[in-house]
Order: sequence, then structure tokens, then C-alpha cells
Amino acid sequence: MPRSDGARRGWTWVAAVLVALGIPVTGGAQERDSIPGVSLGLVYENQLQPALAIQPFSGRFGGAGIAPAVEAIIGRDLRYSDRFEVMDSLPSGLVGGDNVDYTLWDRVGAVWLVTGQVEGAADGYVLIVELHDVVYRRSEERGRFRLPPADHEDFRMAVHRVSDRIVEWATGEPGMAASRIAFTMNEPDGSIEIYAIDSDGENLRRLTRYRDITLSPAWSPDGSKLAFTSYKSGVPRIYQLDLESGEEWMLPEVRGGGDYITPSYHPDGEILAFAVTGNARSGIFTYNVARDCCLTYLSGGRYYDLSPTYSPDGRWLAFNTNRFGDAVPQIMVMPAEGGPAETLSPYEYGRGGYYTAPDWSPRGDLVAFHGAVRRGTYHILVADMRNDGRRLLQLTWEGNNEDPSWAPDGRHLVFAGERRWGFGLFVVDVATGRLRPLLAGRRVGLPDWSPPIPARAGGN
Repeated sequence: MPRSDGARRGWTWVAAVLVALGIPVTGGAQERDSIPGVSLGLVYENQLQPALAIQPFSGRFGGAGIAPAVEAIIGRDLRYSDRFEVMDSLPSGLVGGDNVDYTLWDRVGAVWLVTGQVEGAADGYVLIVELHDVVYRRSEERGRFRLPPADHEDFRMAVHRVSDRIVEWATGEPGMAASRIAFTMNEPDGSIEIYAIDSDGENLRRLTRYRDITLSPAWSPDGSKLAFTSYKSGVPRIYQLDLESGEEWMLPEVRGGGDYITPSYHPDGEILAFAVTGNARSGIFTYNVARDCCLTYLSGGRYYDLSPTYSPDGRWLAFNTNRFGDAVPQIMVMPAEGGPAETLSPYEYGRGGYYTAPDWSPRGDLVAFHGAVRRGTYHILVADMRNDGRRLLQLTWEGNNEDPSWAPDGRHLVFAGERRWGFGLFVVDVATGRLRPLLAGRRVGLPDWSPPIPARAGGN
């Protein structure tokens, strides 16, 4: 994973298309010299997005009343997946009946067709969904999915799981609808609390009520817990909140005190990496939360290393450091058990640069972070790890944008942004550059995108 000494010297940073996402390289990119010493291009391509039609869902045995709502949720999820041109909200008179008229759907340009029926059941509903290949005039996949009552707090998440299954059927890749984003939000009394919101911008809810400063939420790999930093005891300490039971646990103190910040889970869910600052032995540590033991020191010294993020195979850690100077924080990569670290961000001695808040893609091929374009202005950047990070893509060009976090599909990023109208959360599709607001008009920060939320964990 680390690059050679020769590669570390005199990097030539260019904009790159991310081949893993299927975007071909072209020579017609519009170049923008936004970051000093880094040449970046806007090279998004108009990817072929097959038309996916949704036939109006039907219902029986008491399911007809919620069929339109289920169809609407799935339609929006598939649109937000950025993989299809979605054709929904079609009049039932145009496509009525239980049989699929492939000739009709072919004429309107559909490549895929989704049909659905909602049936009432004693404990809720059953949703029967079928994906049709219009070109080959056949049913591709069919499934039956349990849904809770429409007024149940897990109803929307249950429908989101169906949307993700449809994405997987059609593309062979994971979706991201059945997930949530945890983030911080400023309160009128000056405190900062943690909130969560669904991937489609619905179901906003508050998770902490400490009336103090709470920062850096991090999801456990199974989506059942959150780790975060809170000042509620008077000094910053790391806590773990079980979202199912509500139980809370505080990580034990390192000898010598210090501030405990920026927690991050190992992919196995048992190890928590975090930073300690202001201690005689500041740096990145790990602690086995499953066994409640085994504090390990990984890196640090007279400088600060913080914001660790694991590669999905658990072998590497990217982190933030000020070892080049307080004014030029950079992103580095080291083995997960500690050891020599090498620079990932585009740092050249004497040329400055401000890069922070790394997050490793669940696919393992990309690391996102934000960087300074000019003083006080930050944009979202993505380094392609298949080229030792030497290819860099700039995803935002407007306003101020910070703290990116990957969706479980490895394709979308959420970040905190500032525009002329105010603050909010935004989602960007790395493959196309398509941007959508998630939550607008609130001063928010430090978002962290959950893994897929299973029915047993965090679904309530």
C-alpha cells in the first residue's frame, strides 16, 4: 500500500477518473488550478444510465392503501442511487393490469421494469417485488419482503432494504438506501448534540441530550452502536452508545490524562482507534472494546496524529497529522498495527497545503478528505489508492465543504457544506458528480454514514 521513496518525491498530481466506477478517461476535461501545486480537472462523463420504469404498485387484502407510499419511497431511493433514469408516477390507466406488456415498456424506452404488490398480513404487510428485463422480455428476479405496519418507526427502513435489493439485482452492486447518517448539530443554547437522519433525508432524530459539546460520531460495523467524543464530564472522553438498549460505556483513561477524540471502529467491530492529545504520550491508540482491555499505542510524539480511519480489510490506517507543521496538516497512511507512515495528501515541502478528515471507502480503493483551496475555503477530494493515492479527484467547487464520509455502496459521500443560503448536509455521487442536499438550513458537522442497517440493529 505505501508508495516508494521515488514516488513520494516530486508527485505530479492530476485529475483522475475512477476506473473502478466505470468512468472512461477522456482528454476533454476542463482544467481548474484550484489548489496550489495541484492540477485538477473536472472529468465527469455522462455515464449510460439505463431507464428503469416503475409500474404503479397494486395492493390486496388491505395493502392497497399503502401501495402508493411504498412505490414512492422505492422510486426516490432508486433515483438517489444515481444508477438509473427512473420513470415513475405513471398513470395506472397507461399500464393497468397484472400482466407485463413488454412491448409497451420497450416503446417508452424502459430497460428495466419494477412491479410490486402489497398484501396485508396479520403483523403488517408483505411486499412482492419483481424486476423485469424489458430488452430480453423476462422476469429477472422476484422477492417477498415483510413490512411492519405503516405507522411503525421501522416502516421506511424496511422499504429502503427492498430498494437496495433491487439495486443489487440490477447492477450486482450494493445499494445505500437502508442506512443512516449520524452528525453533530448546534443547539440554540450553544451545545452540540448528535443526530441521525435516513439516507433520503427523512426521519431526523436526536440521539444525545447532554447539553454540552458532543463530537465525532462513528458507527460500529454492524450499525448497532455509536462511538463519539463528549465533554459532558468536563473533559473530552470517548463514549460508546448502544442504539438498541440505550446503554452507554466510557473508554478508560490513558495514564497521564489528555483529550480523547476522533474514534473509529476496526472492521471487526472489536477494536476502537482514537487520538489522545495534550498527554505526555499523545497520538493514536487502540482499545479492545469487546474485551474491555488491551490499550495499544500506535503512533504520535511531540506532534498530533488524529482522525484514524481503517481500510476495509483492517490492514491500514489513514490519519491526520501536524508533524509537518500546525499550519499544514496532512493525511498519512500506516500499517494498522503501527509502523512507518507515508504521506497520502499532495504535500510538497515549502508549498503549504491543508488536508484533513480522511475516510476510507468501503471498497478499499479510495480515501476521501477535504483540503484547502484558498484560505478558509475547503473542498472534498478523493485519492485513488490503486495508484498509491497519486490520482486525485476534486468533487466540489462551490462554497465550503468539509468532513466527507462514505456511503455503504462506496459510491456516494456525505459532507457538511456551506452555501450562500446557509449550512447543511450534502450527498455527492463520485461517479457523476451529481449533488443533492440532505438537510438544509442547519449548522451541522462531522457526518458519519452508517453501514447497511439490518432489521435487528438500529432499525427502531
